[in-house]
Amino acid sequence: MSNPSLLILAGDGIGPEVMAEVRKIIDWYGAKRDLTFDVEEDLVGGAAYDAHGTPLTDETMEKAQQADAVLLGAVGGPKYDVLDFSVKPERGLLRLRKEMDLFANLRPAQCFDALADFSSLKKDVVAGLDIMIVRELTSGIYFGEPRGIIEEGNQRVGINTQRYTEAEIDRVARSAFELAMKRGKKLCSMEKANVMESGILWREVVTEVAKDYPEVELSHMYADAGAMQLCRWPKQFDVIVTDNLFGDLLSDAAAMLTGSLGMLPSASLGAPMANGRPKALYEPVHGSAPDIAGQAKANPCACILSFAMALRYSFDQGEEATRLEKAVEKVLADGVRTADLLNDEGITPATTAQMGDAVIAALDASL
Repeated sequence: MSNPSLLILAGDGIGPEVMAEVRKIIDWYGAKRDLTFDVEEDLVGGAAYDAHGTPLTDETMEKAQQADAVLLGAVGGPKYDVLDFSVKPERGLLRLRKEMDLFANLRPAQCFDALADFSSLKKDVVAGLDIMIVRELTSGIYFGEPRGIIEEGNQRVGINTQRYTEAEIDRVARSAFELAMKRGKKLCSMEKANVMESGILWREVVTEVAKDYPEVELSHMYADAGAMQLCRWPKQFDVIVTDNLFGDLLSDAAAMLTGSLGMLPSASLGAPMANGRPKALYEPVHGSAPDIAGQAKANPCACILSFAMALRYSFDQGEEATRLEKAVEKVLADGVRTADLLNDEGITPATTAQMGDAVIAALDASL
């Protein structure tokens, strides 16, 4: 049997630095757990533009379509701000999402006990927090037509259209229900059915899908109330499913409950391929952070945890994913910190490589 394939697109800014630590962990799994991947590396974003004049070549796109999973670092940087919109680094990432049809964006919000003091909320509110937001990623108001800026009378009018089909809602809802079945069997669907027809349809379709998952406790909540409840008592939630716009807002709000963007991974999943694995792209939530690129200050944990998500959702290695997550948790509990996780200027922060090495040591200790 051939090894599962993994396409690595390190990208720009701190992307190559954090990805180097993930490569150490991939090598560790091959050496210590007999879990080997066929890894190929390529360019995306500004790095691809510098080399090829485009943020994503057709050849790289084809590699992504064929890979069992894609792991991406980050794209963008101020040197590319002058480029035409069509070739900005971010267009490479958007093309990957669109052409791979990655309709379900998984954004965990997990607060490790050792980092609870970094949250803006009280420690007892966020300590132990572990929720998952499933955001529909390929439809809704960001893609609906008509859209644009038009002249109407003597003024300009900006138009965006919120549009969802039953099939689009059904497939992301099923992804969320499947996820809930593997977690706490609780799912909260968020929309604005009180004022939006798309919200009414969303609620109806999710309710219908729920009939196929009788073990999952389904609740509904208006998205604005959901935002309030995330700030009031986030641990009431397990899995949240919502549309593209509300998911964009709610997942960013949930991210900040945890205290550091440097700790947050994500996954974007599509339909199953012929081998049963979903089309999948994994990436840290943080950006390219050009202000610290090349200074060994970047926190690799979000990228490492993105690989843990790949182990769980693409490679059916849930136990190994948990092993890696617990290794990161142990490193934090032991007090190893990159600069973004320090609030005491008297402590010398760990470098990017030192943080990665500490995770490797924790993995060794887990055997």
